[in-house]
Amino acid sequence: MAQNIKLKIAGTEFPMVAATPEMEETMRTAADEINRKFNSYDIKYPDKSVLDKLIIVTLNETVNRIACQKLMKELGAEVKDLKDQTDAYLAGIK
Repeated sequence: MAQNIKLKIAGTEFPMVAATPEMEETMRTAADEINRKFNSYDIKYPDKSVLDKLIIVTLNETVNRIACQKLMKELGAEVKDLKDQTDAYLAGIK
């Protein structure tokens, strides 16, 4: 059952809807991670605006997501190649 929750990010509270308890946990973990990174940038760049710091967080998270997607694609190709090699080997010993 969907649950109405509130997440506080960079000092602003956002009403959200979590479809499942697992999604709520994921959303809260994400908000905590955003706040952790925001706070580190807040210390590092005290003269920058909240928006600027959130943009830096967003850029870093997006770069990491793209890198993870690329790695997953490469690993998927390796898995397929290993499966094909295993299948060919097994077919050869029958």
